[in-house]
Amino acid sequence: MIILFKCLSVLPLCFLHGMGWVLGWMVFLASSDYRQRFLTQAHQAGVGLHDCLCAVGESGKLVAELPRLWFGRPVSVLWNGIECVETALQAAHGVVFLTPHLGCFEITAQAYADRFGHLGRPITVLFRPPRQAWLYDMVCDARQRAGLMSSPTTIAGVKQLLKALKKGESVGLLPDQVPPQGMGIMAPFFGRDAYTMTLGVRLVQQTGAAVLIAWGERLRWGRGYRVHVKPLDAPLPSNLADAVAFVNLVMQTLILQAPRQYLWGYGRYKLPRETL
Repeated sequence: MIILFKCLSVLPLCFLHGMGWVLGWMVFLASSDYRQRFLTQAHQAGVGLHDCLCAVGESGKLVAELPRLWFGRPVSVLWNGIECVETALQAAHGVVFLTPHLGCFEITAQAYADRFGHLGRPITVLFRPPRQAWLYDMVCDARQRAGLMSSPTTIAGVKQLLKALKKGESVGLLPDQVPPQGMGIMAPFFGRDAYTMTLGVRLVQQTGAAVLIAWGERLRWGRGYRVHVKPLDAPLPSNLADAVAFVNLVMQTLILQAPRQYLWGYGRYKLPRETL
């Protein structure tokens, strides 16, 4: 598989995105369970049918672009809000980036590492280790690069994130990812209770780190990406449950600004599959 990924990594991004669009629709049409979840979750969020169907192809692009991002030449990245990152880093209390399953979330950490990693401000991203051993090794090797480190969803991984923040570094989380058992609470997400990660809120409460919302917009015709960054409009509530619900509300608002690039097929309302 790694050989296949490296072969695909030399292809133009526009070609990979074209392949991904086809792949997205093939999966959508072939899997009734996936299709039903996709449509139901988009409808529940109030997303119109046209935007929902546009998101089908974008979901396929998410997979097809990985070989290029992991093993290929650097891609074009524009920034919107980079001054927010610079200001947060100057405070030296660490930065927690919250990025939903919107657009290309791989590029957000890569772009940060390329821009700030060489300045001694690396980023550590939390990820759910794949079940397959061969895939785990490939993902870990592909994501490790200068200024970018990965941390698994384990106790050791959480300690790694905490240590990074205490050194004034940055960490990245997907707050709409279903966490392992014991790392979340039930909170509303688009009008339905979902098992929601508490880690991001806890890290901020323990370290006083700044919170930034980030997502990687996938530009049309393979022209690259635009990373959007902005601070929270209001401080996190001190109560854990209120803070988690607030983060979900922020994610909802962000997602509805670009519903065509959200991963509506993700099993957001599933229960955790494993324990720490």
